[in-house]
Amino acid sequence: MIAISASKAVMRFFPAVATPQQTKDFIKRMQKLFSEKGYCYFAVDLLESKEFIGFIGLNDITYDASFAPAIDIGWRLAENHWGNGYATEGAKRCVDFAWETLKINKIVATAPIINSRSIAVMHKIGMVKQTEFKHPRLLGNTRLENCVCFEIKPEMAKKSVANF
Repeated sequence: MIAISASKAVMRFFPAVATPQQTKDFIKRMQKLFSEKGYCYFAVDLLESKEFIGFIGLNDITYDASFAPAIDIGWRLAENHWGNGYATEGAKRCVDFAWETLKINKIVATAPIINSRSIAVMHKIGMVKQTEFKHPRLLGNTRLENCVCFEIKPEMAKKSVANF
């Protein structure tokens, strides 16, 4: 995860790459979230090789936004694994987990408007655009501060999964 989060290509829609300590702190936050709530950004391994390729999962949104508090779905995969459908497949499985196991009634996803690849995944998993907003943690970063929020609810997910 340290190498993935240090990649300029992977982190191009973030203000900076993550330091090794920031990544270790992130992992500790995910472990704590999982122990408290039963969800987090889960590690993703390729089934055939067991190679670690990133994360996909759920996280709490705690920053000030019209749609917060909320549960976010997100992903970060190593660049050499982009374009294989892993983000879409994993995100759909996380949506199923959210509805069936966690009984969550709404999930959101956010991204800078310029992040067309993540927005494409949001569309593929059946999410619907709700709003555009200036991300409070990116204010002043004119390249990244304009973001979009997508949403999915259980009735939307059933249509999405049926088409998978």
